[in-house]
Amino acid sequence: MGSMAQSPALLAGNLASKPTASDLLGSLCNGICDVPLKALGRSRLGAKRRDFSIVAKVKKGKKHDYPWPEDPDLNVKGGVLSHLSPFKPLKEKPKPVTLDFEKPLMDLQKKIVDVQKMANETGLDFSDQIISLENKYHQALKDLYTHLTPIQRVNIARHPNRPTFLDHIFNITESFVELHGDRAGYDDPAIVTGLGTINGRSYMFMGHQKGRNTKENIQRNFGMPTPHGYRKALRMMYYADHHGFPIVTFIDTPGAYADLKSEELGQGEAIAFNLRTMFGLKVPILSIVIGEGGSGGALAIGCANKLLMLENAVFYVASPEACAAILWKTAKASPKAAEKLRITAPELMKLQICDGAIPEPLGGGHTDPHWTSQQIKTAIIESMDELVNMDTETLLKHRAQKFRKIGTLEVGGFQEGIPVDPIRKVNMKKKEDPIVPISMTSESELRDEVEKLKHQVLEASKSSATERPETDLKEMMEKLEREIDYEYDEAAKALGMEDKFLILREEAAKGRNLPSLVERIEQLKGEFAKNLPFAPNYHGLESKIEMLKELSKSGTNKDELKIEINKRFGEFMNQPDVKHKVETLKAEIENLGLGASDLDSSPEIKEKVMRLNGELETEFKAVLKSLGLQVLPKNQDAVLEKINAFSEEVHMIIDDVVNSSDLKERIELLKAEVEILGNSPDEDSKAKIQSLVAEMKQTIKEAIAFPELKEKHERLTAEILESSNGSLDQQVEEEDSQVKVNQDANRSFV
Repeated sequence: MGSMAQSPALLAGNLASKPTASDLLGSLCNGICDVPLKALGRSRLGAKRRDFSIVAKVKKGKKHDYPWPEDPDLNVKGGVLSHLSPFKPLKEKPKPVTLDFEKPLMDLQKKIVDVQKMANETGLDFSDQIISLENKYHQALKDLYTHLTPIQRVNIARHPNRPTFLDHIFNITESFVELHGDRAGYDDPAIVTGLGTINGRSYMFMGHQKGRNTKENIQRNFGMPTPHGYRKALRMMYYADHHGFPIVTFIDTPGAYADLKSEELGQGEAIAFNLRTMFGLKVPILSIVIGEGGSGGALAIGCANKLLMLENAVFYVASPEACAAILWKTAKASPKAAEKLRITAPELMKLQICDGAIPEPLGGGHTDPHWTSQQIKTAIIESMDELVNMDTETLLKHRAQKFRKIGTLEVGGFQEGIPVDPIRKVNMKKKEDPIVPISMTSESELRDEVEKLKHQVLEASKSSATERPETDLKEMMEKLEREIDYEYDEAAKALGMEDKFLILREEAAKGRNLPSLVERIEQLKGEFAKNLPFAPNYHGLESKIEMLKELSKSGTNKDELKIEINKRFGEFMNQPDVKHKVETLKAEIENLGLGASDLDSSPEIKEKVMRLNGELETEFKAVLKSLGLQVLPKNQDAVLEKINAFSEEVHMIIDDVVNSSDLKERIELLKAEVEILGNSPDEDSKAKIQSLVAEMKQTIKEAIAFPELKEKHERLTAEILESSNGSLDQQVEEEDSQVKVNQDANRSFV
């Protein structure tokens, strides 16, 4: 073997003191000794030998920057190992983001700031105004976030400042260490996994991680995992199952990342493998939706024994925008799609997909992240206390049964195998109801139309040659009925009772528990009637109902009414009990041998006739009342004129009382109280308002309780009673001529 000698070539630079390995290594194959390989290569290429230098530079960085600080805090929240985590508090506070439906609240907030600024500048006391505005703001905030629509909850779930998975983890755990990688070449930052402890119990945590700003969102891929992320989660599931750690997953993703590379790497296979594996894990699994849970990307870590959702989180198979684009060909229909998809926590709890809702502060979880995290911590402890007590077999059956019953009749779902009617199958797509324009005219214009129509009806009734405007009258009444239905719907929405009506309507359609259902319907009707005066559109509703009543009276066809009354009277007299009473009295009169003119000679028989006449009259009045008719005295015009005159006198006195300074101040106080409380006051506020109203009523009552007015009232009451003591056939009349409903009752007995 040839000997190795040092090369006479000189090297400059940092390595000049030592020869290179290539210079020391001779080429034995060619039989050339003491010639460096580099020189040999150059000689073969015919190049001249040149001197060269090698310079190595060491990159300088901050000392102890990462992964471990120079002075680590041993009492840091989340444990000392949190120093290893790259998830650090943001240096700058996130900018506040106002959602579209929150703008009215921002206007109120701006008013409060302006008043406070004015108070500071002028030195005046505006504390009452500030307190009033703050109360109004809090009430508006409560009303808004108590009655959120599904699309509004979607927007809150996507809020840029909403707390992320790691925000919650560092708030609820005593110690947490993140575990990385899928052992196949890539650590997906969109899914974070790690071990943590809560109250001394160890858990395996895993969840989707979104960014807190644009830079982090790009790094985390906006919380959309690749197959590597799901395989990392799968590896940690096996690890937790082996060591007996309960698993807690946090769901917050629009969906799995659907690019070409992910599909090539087996995105669908990775998700499917996770689904299959989670059903066989022998440890308790709890899933919590903290934001939006989209499609299979969420379900890949969501096959749990229990699924909990934050109050404003959403869980869907397709986003509202995608659903609207498919069904209605425009993303602008996303509010309608969000409602139809039933993706909110309350709706999913009804379908028993979600097992519970975790409360959030008013304004969303981003307004108080720490409080929200503590609610999540409480939910985890309570759920895990229940699940860890199950044996392995029970735990697996519990998890399988949760998903088995979704969509079954047990939870109001669907049943397969029922044949569909062929005609219905052809027309399976439900036709949308035609859109009827509602409230196209203002209340004043509606009143003008009603008055004009009433005038036309009156003119038509005076002239036999003129045709009655029956068609216009019917159309107007139908329009008013639609307006009234619309006002009732708006009142139900404003009072927050729309969901209760919908639930009862669905139960009534199914026809289940009818006795209890009737009782609940009556209870809800009573509650609605009690709260209706507090609805903002109550006065408009009252006005439209009054218009409909006026039109109903104006449009009554008296000829048809006369026929109907006579028909009802004939049916009434042919009733077995009525017929029996009449026949019995007739037989008694015939046995005594009395005629119609002899009744005065027998006071006892006359009294029986009068008593029976009164009974039959009372019963027939009830029959007329069922037709919507009211029996009035013959001289009703004169009586009504006196009543109206007396009413005007009373109203004048009340106006004088109301305009007095003391009562006027109370009214202003009541108005201010109602304005502050808004549409849904609490029980204490209702009691306060009712107390003020009662005081004002008592004041007015005392003001009109002087002897002259009382005497006039008693005299008018006696006159009305005296005029209403006629028989039935003297009370129903048609303009100048009386409608004869029957012959004289006394003669009918003879």
